[in-house]
Amino acid sequence: MPGLPSRPRHPAPLTVTPTLVFDIETVPDVEGLRRLRGYPPEASDAEVAEAAFQARREQTGGSDFLPHYLHRIVAISCALRDRDSFRVWSLGDPTEGEASLVQRFFDGIEKLRPQLVSWNGGGFDLPVLHYRALRHSVVAPKYWDLGDDDREYKWNNYISRYHTRHLDLMDLLSMYQPRANAPLDDFSQLLGFPGKLGMGGAQVWTSFQAGGIEGIRSYCETDVVNTYLVFLRFQLMRGQLERVEYERECDLVRDSLGKLPGEHWKQFLAAWGGR
Repeated sequence: MPGLPSRPRHPAPLTVTPTLVFDIETVPDVEGLRRLRGYPPEASDAEVAEAAFQARREQTGGSDFLPHYLHRIVAISCALRDRDSFRVWSLGDPTEGEASLVQRFFDGIEKLRPQLVSWNGGGFDLPVLHYRALRHSVVAPKYWDLGDDDREYKWNNYISRYHTRHLDLMDLLSMYQPRANAPLDDFSQLLGFPGKLGMGGAQVWTSFQAGGIEGIRSYCETDVVNTYLVFLRFQLMRGQLERVEYERECDLVRDSLGKLPGEHWKQFLAAWGGR
């Protein structure tokens, strides 16, 4: 699927809002690092990245995680619950450039006006998307609407930390306290969901260098499904879903994944225990 779909033309109840779960995967912005740090032209991408990692470790006292503005997006995956369907996919194709992927993401928000759901999206994914959108002159008017064009967005928009148009589950469940944050992998498994499969975030750069973009996209897709399943449990907890509705939603996810190609979905379903 090349991008986020448009809403169907037939009318729908006004109370129905699509739910769009998203996640990104990134690698070091080697081009940006070369521009900012003046690395010699003969240095390979791997050497530039390793020099940046080493400088970061010295700066932080151990962590080599680069600042948000020095990440380049290589995959954006989405899970969309709309009307009677559940879909999961990665935007664009594996060879598509970053600018196109980022524009596709914001174009989808423009068309669907969904509720966004993420795990640490406010702390990582969205800030990176902001920086990369600026880098590529991406246009995203509805995403940035703070009520200037639509008064409804003054009281509930994508930018405010305390609004639900973007719901960062990790941020909310931890009561906005970084010391209370939980990793998605551990928390998903505690709830009986599969958690991360195939690789971890720290392995994305190594896999990317080896040409493993398909594996990165698959890994990102399983992350958004884990996040959606946590979101369903959250909706059950807060009384937005009855128990029978929650179980029906889980069954819809199972059935939908069972129809998708890809070994990662077979592994995901095999690892998924109870509800």
